[in-house]
Amino acid sequence: MIEMSRLKVGLFNDSFPPTIDGVAQAVKNYADVLHRKYCDVTVVTPEYKDVVDNYPYEVFRYRSIPLDKRIGYRAGNPFSIETLIRLRQKQFDLMHVHAPFASSVLAQNIKRFTKTPVVLTYHTKFEIDIEKRVPISGFRRIVLRFILENVNNADEVWVVSEGCGQALRKIGYRGGYLVMENGTDFAYGKAPKDKTDLLKDKYGIIKDDEFVFLFVGRMMWYKNVGLILDFLKIVKDKGVPFRAFMVGDGFDAPEVRKYAGELGLSEQVVFTGAIYDREQLRVFYSLADIFLFPSTYDTSGIVVKEAAACECPALLIRGSCAAEGVEHGVTGYLAEENPNSCAEVLINACQNREQIRKVGLNAGKYVYLSWDKAVDRAYNRYLEILNTDIKKLPYNSRHQRV
Repeated sequence: MIEMSRLKVGLFNDSFPPTIDGVAQAVKNYADVLHRKYCDVTVVTPEYKDVVDNYPYEVFRYRSIPLDKRIGYRAGNPFSIETLIRLRQKQFDLMHVHAPFASSVLAQNIKRFTKTPVVLTYHTKFEIDIEKRVPISGFRRIVLRFILENVNNADEVWVVSEGCGQALRKIGYRGGYLVMENGTDFAYGKAPKDKTDLLKDKYGIIKDDEFVFLFVGRMMWYKNVGLILDFLKIVKDKGVPFRAFMVGDGFDAPEVRKYAGELGLSEQVVFTGAIYDREQLRVFYSLADIFLFPSTYDTSGIVVKEAAACECPALLIRGSCAAEGVEHGVTGYLAEENPNSCAEVLINACQNREQIRKVGLNAGKYVYLSWDKAVDRAYNRYLEILNTDIKKLPYNSRHQRV
């Protein structure tokens, strides 16, 4: 029986701050909470030039090479003898991998000598990323087979949503998996009113009947930002007064701004660029009446939980991963993936501002999930894994599902 002492846990991922992506942030939050409450944590991630780590836990960076600019990451060398020796000496109780690439190979290479159990969290619809970033179809198939092999090698497979699990099925995985949700680092509660008032003054929001809408995310077409602009055009034409903030940056940002202008939304839609100050971002969420997140790409939708932390309900696409657990008109708003449906739902919601407030309160109560609670659940599962015969664990490729 594993005692309730501090476990030695390795968190493996192919990116980590200052690299900014959703998985890197998830790993950082895992490390922060696990270190503070439960474990001796080591984050294992590739080297990036001129990065200085200043964390209360160890960040072990190993040799890497740059990948194609379209991919935008570095690939660590999981076969380095020096790296393997140094990591084996850490005597991890458990290794938790967050990327089915070099990080997974490295963890499996360590496991050959230590027999340490490996948990793998599948965060992303990698088949979509690969379709966009790998131009040759034959090579895409090779990459997907490589991902599937790494998932199959894990002792336990977690996904961040049921929809993410179904995406894993699409690339050929037939084993069991456990849904382990990500949380948000936002504490519950709105930003102070004086800060939201300052934001109103900055952007000239002076009319009491004007609604504030918000999007936060990468400014990429595949995030359905075009759909947002399309339905906002309909909302404008129907006479609903609003201001919409588009927070974020990305490769498609110039084209997205241009499209907004072509639709005649230049006065209504404000592009702020990326906002890295979390407290400032909280002010935007707290000011907004409704959060717009019609993405069908995202597997978790942490931003929806961030909005819920500030009692801001979200407009989501019915059946999307981000909409899991959201009840229309109770904890959020659900629409079909087309401009007319989204516009109709948004216009109907704007008929009753008090009802929007009630839906926001319910979102805070039922949609919001802190990283503390999310990682508490993960840690308890760590203990169950370590106290179970590894051959009897149900959430892996050995246990086939129909």
